[in-house]
Amino acid sequence: MEVENVKEEENLEGETSLSEVEGAIRGLSSLPVEDTGDRRRLCSQCRRPQKVCLCPFLPSCALNVSTSLYIVQHPAEESRVLRTVPLLAACLPQEKCKVLVGRRFGEERYPELAAVCRNPGTFILYPGAEAANLEEVSLADIQAPYALIIIDGTWSQAKDIFYKNSLFRLPKQVQIKTTISSQYVIRTQPTNTCLSSLECAAVALSVMEKNDNIQETILRPLHALCSFQLQHGAQIHHSKEHLLKSGLYKKPMPKNKRKLKKMELLVNNVKI
Repeated sequence: MEVENVKEEENLEGETSLSEVEGAIRGLSSLPVEDTGDRRRLCSQCRRPQKVCLCPFLPSCALNVSTSLYIVQHPAEESRVLRTVPLLAACLPQEKCKVLVGRRFGEERYPELAAVCRNPGTFILYPGAEAANLEEVSLADIQAPYALIIIDGTWSQAKDIFYKNSLFRLPKQVQIKTTISSQYVIRTQPTNTCLSSLECAAVALSVMEKNDNIQETILRPLHALCSFQLQHGAQIHHSKEHLLKSGLYKKPMPKNKRKLKKMELLVNNVKI
């Protein structure tokens, strides 16, 4: 009888605890939810929070360009806070800048992109031994209209997209010969001359449109973004190449031989 009484008491305690938990949950569910919409409301044009809107640094009207720009964006870029592609899109006419998000771009799912890739006037900006220098390409010998494809992502993500999508082997592969350093100083680049997607587009469009003002106009909001972030606690990010050469690279060296070889090439000024 004593054992049965103990079990009954334990059951009663368990039921009491369960009912207390359920009551607490009900109480929490009835609390008003904090509305964060006003604090993080985004500007419809530059896609930045309204308190740090960059629209004053955008052109008053979209740039008049004849080249169509296709940004092939890795899905991981969508979650990054400090993205440059929305700023780029805000500088150009909507019909001249299209952003396609994904990893695989098949002809059936992307018929428009497939048609663009087959156009003799389409280029894909991806550096490599087979890439021609865009500054040296004679557009007079190539049939218009012109289009430029840029892959937006980390270098490893861009490489994966380029080599795993056969469509991107159809356009003429080009690279930028410029030796300017990236001005996107709040994000780490592999080398001193690696540029963000916005910077690549600014330089490439200036070359293709034969108008240096395009580069200056597109880079203006990027300068403002970096300046604002630095004023509010962000640090200047030197390239991995700079950190390695200066002995300031703090992360442990990779054990993977291929990655280690790449870092050795960076230190020895060998293009990778």
